[in-house]
Amino acid sequence: MVNDYIVGEREKEGLRVLSPAYYYSVCTAGGMLSAGATHLAITPLDVLKVNMQVNPIKYNKMSSSLSTLVREQGPSVLWKGWAGKFYGYGVQGAFKFGLYEYFKKLYCDVAGPSSMKHRTLIYFLSSASAQAIADVALCPFEAIKVRVQTQPNFAKGLVDGFPKVYLAEGLSGLYKGLVPLWGRNIPFSIFMFSTFEHSVDLLYQNVVQRRREECSKAQQLAVTFAAGYASGAIGTIVSTPADNIVACLYNKKAESVLQAMKSIGLVNLFTRSLPIRFTLVGPVITLQWFLYDTIKLLSGLSFLFDWLYDCPCLYVHVYLCINVTAL
Repeated sequence: MVNDYIVGEREKEGLRVLSPAYYYSVCTAGGMLSAGATHLAITPLDVLKVNMQVNPIKYNKMSSSLSTLVREQGPSVLWKGWAGKFYGYGVQGAFKFGLYEYFKKLYCDVAGPSSMKHRTLIYFLSSASAQAIADVALCPFEAIKVRVQTQPNFAKGLVDGFPKVYLAEGLSGLYKGLVPLWGRNIPFSIFMFSTFEHSVDLLYQNVVQRRREECSKAQQLAVTFAAGYASGAIGTIVSTPADNIVACLYNKKAESVLQAMKSIGLVNLFTRSLPIRFTLVGPVITLQWFLYDTIKLLSGLSFLFDWLYDCPCLYVHVYLCINVTAL
């Protein structure tokens, strides 16, 4: 059997055969920890961004807006919505990264021998599929977070925020922003994952000029850092319009996506909050990829799929291999 042959060859090279469940569990845990931690860290900037989106006349510059918020509501205002950021994006990160790897293998299996040729399409489909599910988990947390950050007397956090929205608006109140959330996050993820994957390939082939498994862990993480920043920058640009619409809907500045677009205006749709989103999202995605790959490296998953992409027609369906020397 081809699979038995490949597994045997991998074992000769110092690789130990493990269940796919191990790989996906590491990816899920890595996504949860990296996304939750990074989003928690930038809560103050997120508070500033959301208020600038909702009230652009009052909060029109980053420096003055920050001082105005602190002066009017106290220093604690900068950490409003921290629970929604930490738990919401932790759950989203778990689904997004774990399911991305699952769907990537699934679509590789569907494509068969031509998977290498169609890998960009596979990246697109895998990231879109994973993000669509991840946003269903995120949406209720995001609904409470935005209200807590922009409505001073709404609620203290998730514990009192969830029942307040549910009693007033029902389940639809928690999922009012799901479609624009998809509109923001699915394009973002498509470009984030595909840009990252192609940037990694480009850096190894043209800058490092060595295969990933031939590099030290520090070199691998340096490549991750550079590719992560590129993916964050591209993703920020394509997702800004939907991000502005989400903020507008959650704060009842409009009742529909079309009303929100008319209210914001075409130019502002693409430019409002863009500078702060570059400040916010670029470093977050960079750090997120860095932490995610660090967790995978520490788990011994440093070059798990590299050899599979060299011969996609021989993709192992039952087993995954792990570098035992990295454990």
